[in-house]
Amino acid sequence: MVFPGNFEDKVEFSIVKELLKKECLSEPGRKRVEDIQCSSKLITVQKRLDQTEEFREILASDRSFPDQDYIDMVPELLRVRLPGTFMDTEDLFDLSISLVTITACVTFFKDPECPYPRLSELAGIIHIDPSILKSIDRIIDQKANIRNSASPKLAGIRKDIVRKATRNEKMIGQLLALAKSSGWTAGDANITIRQGRLVIPVQAASKRKMSGFIHDESASGNTVFIEPAENFEINNEIRELENAERREIIRILTEFTDQLRPSIDSLIQAYEFLSLMDFIRAKARFALRINGEKPSLENKPGIHWNKAVHPLLYLNHQARGKKVVSLDISLTPEQRILIISGPNAGGKSVCLKTVGLLQYMLQSGLLIPVGKNSVSGIFSQFCIEIGDEQSIDNDLSTYSSHLINIKYFLDHAHDGTLFLIDEFGAGTDPQLGGAIAEAILEGLTQTKAQGIITTHYSNLKLLADKYDTIQNGAMLFDTEKMQPLFKLKTGQPGSSFTFEIARKIGFPENILDTAAKKTGKTHLDFEKQLQQLEIEREHLDKQQKEFEVADEFLIELTGKYKKQLEELERSRKEIMQKAFMEAEDIIRDSNRLIEHTIKEIKETEADKEKTRKVRQKLEQKKAALHKEIIKQRPERKKDTLKTTSLKTGDWVTLEDHALPGLITKIKGENVLVRINEVNISTSKEKLIPAEEPEHMLLPKNKTHSNVMHSIHEKAANFKLRIDVRGKKAEEALNILKKYLDNAILLSMGEVSVIHGKGDGILRKVIREYLSSEEGIKHFDDEHIERGGSGITKIYLK
Repeated sequence: MVFPGNFEDKVEFSIVKELLKKECLSEPGRKRVEDIQCSSKLITVQKRLDQTEEFREILASDRSFPDQDYIDMVPELLRVRLPGTFMDTEDLFDLSISLVTITACVTFFKDPECPYPRLSELAGIIHIDPSILKSIDRIIDQKANIRNSASPKLAGIRKDIVRKATRNEKMIGQLLALAKSSGWTAGDANITIRQGRLVIPVQAASKRKMSGFIHDESASGNTVFIEPAENFEINNEIRELENAERREIIRILTEFTDQLRPSIDSLIQAYEFLSLMDFIRAKARFALRINGEKPSLENKPGIHWNKAVHPLLYLNHQARGKKVVSLDISLTPEQRILIISGPNAGGKSVCLKTVGLLQYMLQSGLLIPVGKNSVSGIFSQFCIEIGDEQSIDNDLSTYSSHLINIKYFLDHAHDGTLFLIDEFGAGTDPQLGGAIAEAILEGLTQTKAQGIITTHYSNLKLLADKYDTIQNGAMLFDTEKMQPLFKLKTGQPGSSFTFEIARKIGFPENILDTAAKKTGKTHLDFEKQLQQLEIEREHLDKQQKEFEVADEFLIELTGKYKKQLEELERSRKEIMQKAFMEAEDIIRDSNRLIEHTIKEIKETEADKEKTRKVRQKLEQKKAALHKEIIKQRPERKKDTLKTTSLKTGDWVTLEDHALPGLITKIKGENVLVRINEVNISTSKEKLIPAEEPEHMLLPKNKTHSNVMHSIHEKAANFKLRIDVRGKKAEEALNILKKYLDNAILLSMGEVSVIHGKGDGILRKVIREYLSSEEGIKHFDDEHIERGGSGITKIYLK
């Protein structure tokens, strides 16, 4: 499937595997990485990518997934297959904690709401007998020690050991006290252990005074360590109990292993599952590091990538805080060979390796760093020719090795092959090498294989004009800064910028001039034309993008305005309809209130207190209705009308009213306006232009006509100024009260009362009354030219 045998080293997939191994938690996981296989079967590739993608989603989410105790117990399970063998306590403990991890993984994926079908499928075949963990928990504790309760016999043995050890310690403690009091040992001496026995350190000169067994002596020989004879038998009994304890533990472990043995095959399968989880987890973690994605897959050869990057280059640049230039590249059966040209160190080889590495990674089940809309096909063969394959042992030159590899391509390439050739035709006479390279390329075209070639040969660049299946690609170069941009541009061949690079590094100008003459004007012109074409192409591409952005913006803006216009028209109609209906309700309420008010005034024969209360109630209703009208009507422009623009028959509205009225009379600055058959006198500055209404809003009935006639009479005879000069205070106040009642009834905004200056008594009384009235907004002296303090101007609410 791959050629040559070191293909993975050439495309640096071996480095990727080492990075994957570092993400693994277990040796079996690392072994799976080492044995990773590239598949040419779409269903296999799809499944592996789905598994990796699902695990990547788990890691990227806030879900908790087990990430410890990935212990490989397969070797131990294979060892205890043999009857008579048993697991020791440490292996039993490792078995326990690793089975807990496996159980947690299986439980995670067997959740009915688990959104990871591919991984759930793997967990579905795993079964662990729950009695195994229960048995282990009965035998050992959390520190891998055998529990006393593992068996009744073990519990009895340990109880006897404790009892005898306690007796032994008590007895030897008494003997130590005797030795100290007798002077046989130092006063600060303590019991110690030699050869597993409790002993007393005794001075060598007194060793015969204590009966017992000498187990050791100090380096100087001044101290001997004696086990008293009284303790000897007890220690022997303890030693026998410890041996019995060991035998009982082995029996318990053997019994457990015998019970475990029938489940070994299913357990091995469970540990294979655990290692697979470790392997997939490592792939998912690596995908997160390189921003790996799963492109769309097609069951045919080909690639269509956008924003592809070399993962190793990305990690290297990321560590140094640099950005990697992404790659947009496409290979199809129609345009299946891409010839990349451009300056040295411009990124041609990186592009070639990127394609080889990413496609191989993809078919090995790894997510690759490409754009989300990328598409990848499946190749059944990978071939690469890159680097120096010179061999002294086989007496092969670089070019000979190059030809041998290319011969393999010609003999074995087919429509499922992806071939990669770096510096095609190099290593021999340029003219002859170029001719051979051209013939080889024509031969590869016939195989229908897809591939990428990097070269400096001009004759290969021209093949794109001869064959539709061949396309050119250029590594862009900044001609101003004289440095490569590491960006691939397909559709146009690239220049090698040989003379420009040499000039940048300070090469002697006379040498360059001589070289230019030897090269010939035709070749230099060809190179310059390539550069100029690329510059013009970049300029056109930039303009095209700007036009596309502008078109999209205009389309979006037009649609947005059209939608807003439709919404505004709909809202306008709704507001007008709503305002019309609410205006009818307001007018009906107002008519009822006015009729009721007039009725009460007539019935009470204008009783002062009753009139005041009725007027107060009317004022409250008026204020509430006024707020509602202001709330419902749209904001209107309050430009004051010019005097010359007013004429009888114009439709206007008052600043504080929503309903339109007709101007019936103009006298100086005063204007008489009829609103629904009510004549209201006001000043020009309070009028606002209005449209002629389509129909009258008030209902026509007999009661309404009588009311309107009464109000009309009051409005026609109403004066905006009243004179109370010469009146007594009480009489003046009664006249003023009735006057203000009528003014409020007729919705007058402002009126004036003439009281004169004189001693100011009448002025004072009137102003005190005005201060106590709720219907008065405020009052003030008239303008000094129109009477000053002799007239009080009253502003009504």
